[in-house]
Amino acid sequence: MYEDKTLICKECGNEFIFTAGEQEFYAEKGFENEPQRCKACRDARKAANRSGREMIEVTCSKCGKTCQIPASLRNKPDPLCSDCFAASKAE
Repeated sequence: MYEDKTLICKECGNEFIFTAGEQEFYAEKGFENEPQRCKACRDARKAANRSGREMIEVTCSKCGKTCQIPASLRNKPDPLCSDCFAASKAE
């Protein structure tokens, strides 16, 4: 039903592939617009948005590693490092 599409990134102007699987995911989530930026530009925007956040150092409640989390989560019980957080989302 879906076929890979070649799109142009509005940020860098490079071509990128909007795969059939990604299109299916977008449809399942109800997203109506195609992505405007390639993965590298999306990641760069996310990193730029994160850099403005105040971060605090905590100990991961699952693995015990020291990590940083946004200060807005300071009162959250059982903080998780990014690895443990990602693993919990995958479960």
